[in-house]
Amino acid sequence: MITAKERIKVYLEDAKNFLREAIEQLQQGIKEKNSFKIRDAAEKAWNATVQASNALILKYMNKVPSSHWERRRLLREMERLYPEMGKYGFRDRYSARERNLHELVFYEGIIDIEDIKVEFEKVKKYIEDVEQLIKKA
Repeated sequence: MITAKERIKVYLEDAKNFLREAIEQLQQGIKEKNSFKIRDAAEKAWNATVQASNALILKYMNKVPSSHWERRRLLREMERLYPEMGKYGFRDRYSARERNLHELVFYEGIIDIEDIKVEFEKVKKYIEDVEQLIKKA
């Protein structure tokens, strides 16, 4: 049976791997002018955010969310229970990545390369902030 600590580590590794793959696929998509690769890259970056969120929620709430709605709810609850987390704005950041990467780029096909690059940097920072808090706990 995998422990919560091991599961958290897997979620964080998955988050980093998804982001690394997203960056590589974005670069390929740009080079090839392939909108499908760019859209898939955005979806991978979004999934990196999901995986990092799962790690954080499991660490602080001892639960793995089963949906995006539940993940947002648990992030909100976590910020209520641990006021120091409010400064990180995880729920708002999670929702922004969902909208900008998952909905706009992946589903709607709105491709603004510079905006996508900014979003990827925000995903990277999100993962770093999650890791930092998990290490502190």
